[in-house]
Amino acid sequence: MIDLGKGKILVTGGAGFIGSALIWSLNRRSLDSILVCDELATDEKWRNLVSLRFDDYLAAADLRDLVMNESPLLNEVRVVFHLGACSSTTEQDLGYLMRNNYQFTRDLAEWAARRGLRFVYASSAATYGDGSAGMDDDDEQLPRLRPLNGYAFSKHRFDLYAKKRGLLDSLVGLKYFNVFGPNEGHKKEMRSLVRKAFEQVQQTGKIQLFKSYRPEYAHGEQRRDFLYVKDAVEMTLSLAANASARGLFNLGSGQARTWNELASAVFSALKAPPRIEFIEMPETLRGKYQYFTEANIKKLLSTGYKGPEFSLEEGVADYVQNYLLTERPLEP
Repeated sequence: MIDLGKGKILVTGGAGFIGSALIWSLNRRSLDSILVCDELATDEKWRNLVSLRFDDYLAAADLRDLVMNESPLLNEVRVVFHLGACSSTTEQDLGYLMRNNYQFTRDLAEWAARRGLRFVYASSAATYGDGSAGMDDDDEQLPRLRPLNGYAFSKHRFDLYAKKRGLLDSLVGLKYFNVFGPNEGHKKEMRSLVRKAFEQVQQTGKIQLFKSYRPEYAHGEQRRDFLYVKDAVEMTLSLAANASARGLFNLGSGQARTWNELASAVFSALKAPPRIEFIEMPETLRGKYQYFTEANIKKLLSTGYKGPEFSLEEGVADYVQNYLLTERPLEP
């Protein structure tokens, strides 16, 4: 096992959704020798850091300079969680996505490899595209995948680079599926449907879901693998601490659930009568929409991890009742 408390922990994207939840989980393990890297602009994600314990904050541009110059200021770092990225699946500037998601990840991973650091990074389940090539986290299957948007393409290119350079033999790449939970409010249109549905019920008493445009799926019966963020960070830390864990790992519940089931869980958590309205999907999304995702988590379970603690219904209830209704962030 790898002692995560030995030396300093670098968390990129540390003010973001999963990054701040990861720091929350580290704090609950009495670990606070943490260097947070992010880009704080005009959104509200800084609020995710208010109750968390960490040593210092570093802007992403400054981190890149320190890495490229082999700065001794990073000599204490022993573990890197690289979760920072542009996660918008509708971002059209591919040059920006490649600089931010591919090149920065490449430079950071090469730097960590030279120093023998434990490097854990976020890939994405979006790299599986429409799922026709399967959703198997076997590294050998990477060349078969066909991403559907620029975000997924930028993530997939680093996975391919890491395999070609042999980096997957020493680092851990995480393919998060549909993660939801506290600390995602700043994500605007990219926040989870649980958060959007909660807001819709509060405002209108109903939840809007996209219609299906494939005959094999009824409206609302499109299926996704939903994962509560508390489970996502537990999986992440388990793999980081397991010295034998190498390569890509799917992080999900392992069970696809429908949008209708998710909506029902939100209504149940709010003790509100179910009212669902099916709306047209924007034309720009129809050719890029994933109708089915389900994480094959056999590789994760083979490391000794016991599986998610929260079912979809339990995760939604915890999120809605203990965080959304109370307007609280994650607090150690």
